[in-house]
Amino acid sequence: MSGDSPEPNNPLLRHHLDGWRHHLATSLRLKTTLLSELSGAVGDLGTYIPIVLALTLVSHLDLSTTLIFTALYNIATGVLFGTPMPVQPMKSIAAVAVSETPHLTVSQIAAAGISTAAVLFFLGVTGLMSILYRFLPLPVVRGVQLSQGLAFAFSAIKYIRYNQDFTKTTATKTSDPRPWLGLHGLVLALVCLLFLILATGDGSGNESDAHLVSTTRRRRVQRRLRILSSIPSALIVFLLGLILCFIRDPTIFSDIKLGPSRFHVLKITWDDFKVGFVRGAVPQIPLSVLNSVIAVCKLSGDLFPGTELSATKVSVSVGLMNLVGCWFGAMPVCHGAGGLAGQYRFGGRSGLSVVFLGLGKLVLGLLFGNSFVRILSSFPVGILGVLLLFAGIELAMASRDMNSKEESFVMLVCAAVSLTGSSAALGFGCGIVLYLVLKLREMGFSGLPFFRSKSEPTAEDESLINP
Repeated sequence: MSGDSPEPNNPLLRHHLDGWRHHLATSLRLKTTLLSELSGAVGDLGTYIPIVLALTLVSHLDLSTTLIFTALYNIATGVLFGTPMPVQPMKSIAAVAVSETPHLTVSQIAAAGISTAAVLFFLGVTGLMSILYRFLPLPVVRGVQLSQGLAFAFSAIKYIRYNQDFTKTTATKTSDPRPWLGLHGLVLALVCLLFLILATGDGSGNESDAHLVSTTRRRRVQRRLRILSSIPSALIVFLLGLILCFIRDPTIFSDIKLGPSRFHVLKITWDDFKVGFVRGAVPQIPLSVLNSVIAVCKLSGDLFPGTELSATKVSVSVGLMNLVGCWFGAMPVCHGAGGLAGQYRFGGRSGLSVVFLGLGKLVLGLLFGNSFVRILSSFPVGILGVLLLFAGIELAMASRDMNSKEESFVMLVCAAVSLTGSSAALGFGCGIVLYLVLKLREMGFSGLPFFRSKSEPTAEDESLINP
């Protein structure tokens, strides 16, 4: 007998196994260098770390459980989608949990995540999400993307310029300007910013606009750009931040305890579901539909032409992640267009990028558990701001494909209302109304007598003119 594992005799089973092998090989095939994928893996941590840290310090979220579950989510989504699909916190739920009084409990946060996930799962399995995705006007979707990207960029500038205390509300945590010098100073953040700009440029890769110069000069420029682009810049900046954690606070070594926390199922009461749904899920559901599903699918089509993600699969994915993990106290999560933009910006091109990120989270969660919060609390926030700035700008730049003044008008109004009203749902609603009014204006009202111009000929007049 051969020592090799026998192939299944069932042709249908063998067909499915071959399909999965092909899908796995395609999803995890390197589309760029290994260092670029590693650099892209940390591209969305500018959003992930501050929110996780705030929920851990304020709401007593179990960091070990969150790290382990989000690690498994990262690995699964990297394999299933084959793109650097991010796993990010549900931002509206996190904002309510941290900034509103009384703070949401862990059970209420989980209830909010489960409620949001149930809605997205329902929209996905019934096909309603695909209908929404198919018929939503592109300028409105771009307006949501633009507003989210600019919101990230504004937060990033605050992280760079001001000291942050994530245990306080957003109104009071940015009062003290960041000092220029020191291991968490403004100079360090600016140096990291310049390094990332030199290494990645505008994010378009190695292409050069030097077509007016000689061929020799162009080759020299492109060679230099290839060398710079091969530097895992975001990974280097993140590792620098980790090193500075221990330099700034050497007592971290003595506070670290090895081993994960014990898993347990949360006791979520009916009252927890009522509070979590009203305060957390209601503002989160529109944001998840727009930014975590529709905007993500649109952006994936922009960044990876020909491989646009299915709105149904993305919606079901968000639902399943939270319908499982939230019961164990893991942070409610979703897919986010900003995270996808950030990971792409720093080199992520395949599912390997988020698989690497997931493996890193898994090791940290199993090795350090909840004590890892001591490291995160010392991480230079200015560096997080630099990473978040690039993710926000990359997301905002997806809106540059508007082909007419009318489309730009709808997009900009939608973005402006979203930003000033602090609600993507409000901006989305205004954008839809504006889009419909403009289309109605183009259609005209010739069928209504009281809207008809006196000089406009009627059907009777036409029959007299052309008998």
